[in-house]
Amino acid sequence: MRTHYCGLVDESLIGRNVTLCGWVDSRRDHGGVVFLDLRDHEGIVQVVADPDAAEAFAAASAAGYEYCLRVAGTVRKRVSVNDRVKTGRVEVLAQSIEVLNAARDLPFALHENPNEEMRLKYRYLDLRRPEMQRMLRTRIRLVQALRRQLDAAGFQDLETPILTKATPEGARDYLVPSRVHPGQFYALPQSPQLFKQILMMAGFDRYYQIARCFRDEDLRADRQPEFTQLDMEFAFVEERDVQDFVEALIRRVFKEVVDVELAAPFPRMTWAEAMRRYGSDKPDLRIALELTDIAEAVKGVEFKVFAGPANDPQGRVAALRVPGGADLTRREIDLLAEHAAKHGAKGLAWIRIDDLARGREGLTSPVVKFLDDAALQAIFAATGARNGDLLLIGAGAWKTVSDFMGALRLKVGRDRGLVENAWRPLWVTDFPMFEYDAEAQRYVALHHPFTAPKVDDIAALKADPAHAVSRGYDMVLNGNEIGGGSIRIHRPDMQSAVFDLLGIGAEEAQAKFGFLLEALKYGAPPHGGIAFGIDRIAALMAGTDSIRDVIAFPKTTSAQCLMTDAPSVIPEAQLKELHVRVADVGAKAG
Repeated sequence: MRTHYCGLVDESLIGRNVTLCGWVDSRRDHGGVVFLDLRDHEGIVQVVADPDAAEAFAAASAAGYEYCLRVAGTVRKRVSVNDRVKTGRVEVLAQSIEVLNAARDLPFALHENPNEEMRLKYRYLDLRRPEMQRMLRTRIRLVQALRRQLDAAGFQDLETPILTKATPEGARDYLVPSRVHPGQFYALPQSPQLFKQILMMAGFDRYYQIARCFRDEDLRADRQPEFTQLDMEFAFVEERDVQDFVEALIRRVFKEVVDVELAAPFPRMTWAEAMRRYGSDKPDLRIALELTDIAEAVKGVEFKVFAGPANDPQGRVAALRVPGGADLTRREIDLLAEHAAKHGAKGLAWIRIDDLARGREGLTSPVVKFLDDAALQAIFAATGARNGDLLLIGAGAWKTVSDFMGALRLKVGRDRGLVENAWRPLWVTDFPMFEYDAEAQRYVALHHPFTAPKVDDIAALKADPAHAVSRGYDMVLNGNEIGGGSIRIHRPDMQSAVFDLLGIGAEEAQAKFGFLLEALKYGAPPHGGIAFGIDRIAALMAGTDSIRDVIAFPKTTSAQCLMTDAPSVIPEAQLKELHVRVADVGAKAG
């Protein structure tokens, strides 16, 4: 139907006849001549229709916004150059214009920025917008580059099942009822984790897959119930083998897709150091602010809010120095306290430093009266506080303080323009093997239950699980975890021991993971791997904060597709065929 794309018409085609297809981006009537901007996925070109071609002129005059047209004409030099578009030095003099499809009035103009609900409901219109085309094509180039690199490196692209066994550990599975096995269910995979480990046991050595994954998680901002990851696994490797390969891979891909040079090598930091300095296991290194532990300075004060956590091995007292922060108003400080409260803080102490030389008279704070001079001097020395600074101080349980002070660090950095315009990658290593779930009263795996511990001694692991360190590692970029992996457990006795520590008894382990435990008995090699979030990497490359902008048909934060109205009620006859009965969930289901 066409000979060329609109956005690729250039001066080399002057004098030639072309046939174009696209949408009317705008129409202008100028003194008996009609100008159309015709758009396709490559860009826009100006089409001119004059009365000499009567039928083309009539069609152009009647064409409305977003009409779908086929235009045949001659390329000629444009009188008024438009350097804002690639085709701005040429135009097409129409000889014929065919309306392929008219368009009714749109719910929003494509050059506008409608609210997200409107964009998702009319996603086919949203995706016509040049900005959305740009972002999705960035994603396409990313996937193409990853495939080229991995294919060239001898990795084998192997598909793993979408219908699999439910093995819930962490997020909930999406379940699929079986028609031919009444009362039984498949699960959609949260990741190909166990299958890729079994591929290593099967001797495939290097595996990758652009995998669709599914997690029935509670509502969280910028999370999707279905997502895409680059999944990789290596046999006969240790941590650095995996890390060195994928670091070079990511560096090459960023250079190829968005012409960005990432640091070589990536800096490394243990999980413990990241939490201590930044209150996060995915620290944004573009923000120079750091947390300072001040427990030693306040252990002896009478102020129990500080002294209690300072003397508790499970507590933390941390300060964040905000350079020049003394200019913040009381209302602005209260807003910071409200932000900290959203992340678990029961309160936020602060000290505004007007003039250190004046002693207490040079300080403004609701807590200074509870602190002696020695404690104050120790706090100022530890934090490097200066005149004009603001200290924000959090105290309480170690993890809670780390979480809300880390969140506060990010907010202060962004609000005060302290985010460096740069790409700052990082490896975070040596994660805890377990964390204790007080509500469930058991340990849970920080990564997943197939991650190997650093100590290769079952007795030592069981003796002190609270301090066990795993062979897990994450790749972080600008405060986003873009990849996570580990060396896996490859011995059945160690895997059974880890299940036991997680409260998964022998009978339950056999029911859920019996096939894995059996496979580990037949010469399973040491192996490890990593998975990268395609959606998140694409969003970073495209310069958007929302992964929904780089997913063609995303769900809302409530896991709905507004365009297709999914999920939806299933007819009773179809449920009966699946041997499924729906409980009474009220009027909403009806």
